[in-house]
Amino acid sequence: MGIEGQFNRVTFRARRELALVSKTGGNRYLDNIRRFDLLERDQEYKLAKRWREHGDRDAAHQLVTSHLRLAAKIAMGYRGYGLPISEIISEGNVGLMQALNRFDPEKGFRFATYAMWWIRASIQDYILRSWSLVKIGTTANQKKLFFKLRSAKRKISALDSGGDLHPDQVTLIAKNLNVTERDVVDMNRRLAGDTSLNAPIHDDGEAGERQTYLVDQSPSPEALIVEQDESDRRHKALVGAIDVLNDRERRIFEARHLVDEPRTLEDLAAEFNVSRERIRQIETRAFEKVRKAAKKSVAEAQTPAATSWLSARRPYGMPAAQN
Repeated sequence: MGIEGQFNRVTFRARRELALVSKTGGNRYLDNIRRFDLLERDQEYKLAKRWREHGDRDAAHQLVTSHLRLAAKIAMGYRGYGLPISEIISEGNVGLMQALNRFDPEKGFRFATYAMWWIRASIQDYILRSWSLVKIGTTANQKKLFFKLRSAKRKISALDSGGDLHPDQVTLIAKNLNVTERDVVDMNRRLAGDTSLNAPIHDDGEAGERQTYLVDQSPSPEALIVEQDESDRRHKALVGAIDVLNDRERRIFEARHLVDEPRTLEDLAAEFNVSRERIRQIETRAFEKVRKAAKKSVAEAQTPAATSWLSARRPYGMPAAQN
């Protein structure tokens, strides 16, 4: 059986020691893991070799249990996030097991030096998953801020300030942590905790709930009607303007401006058996004809809607036509 398979079947004794944390109180667990001896460098190297090369589960058990104190010590540093310390220690032990499966004694590092990174990563991942109903820490900068913003605020005496940070404080923290000011503001607000939309605005309970005061960001029915009306007029003006083109001009204009994937000048030159420059000239002339026809239509309808599309679609490098 390969080392991956052996890892999944690491001894029942090691699993039992890792499970102690969820069955006992914090102090009792710490007392229990102190009975495991720390390893000397030579002992650790031999045990790691036995595990890595031969899948020796007894060696794996000794390596894990001798470092349970390390996982517990690191876990204690994450007590300020409002999560059960027993769960944090358990996650640290998961990281310890992951480190065991990847540790290479031939690199010359002690197992503790290697495992501490896996322990911290496992704990931090658990905290990010459990701390809030809203998913946070999806980017490297967000993770950095989540775990360092509190200490950064403490250094500038802003830890007890309620609400948003002062702009000067935001700038200083962003500079110190090498993140954007927007990231600092967003994370500071998110760390204030989740708030239910059903929570009353005032403690007396007489006022409405928070959701009552949420502003609907969607367009109003009136705005939707106006937008649809503008779109209809714009489309009608464009269709009428295109009618001023002859067949060849229309085909080139439509191929260059009215399809999802415009055709190249080279393709059209081959189709019409003319030069690329000739196609460009026809396109420019057709565009100018449509622009003037649309402008006339707009003037008659007394609305600027139809010209907005043409202004946005002016061919690359073509200057705006003068009146």
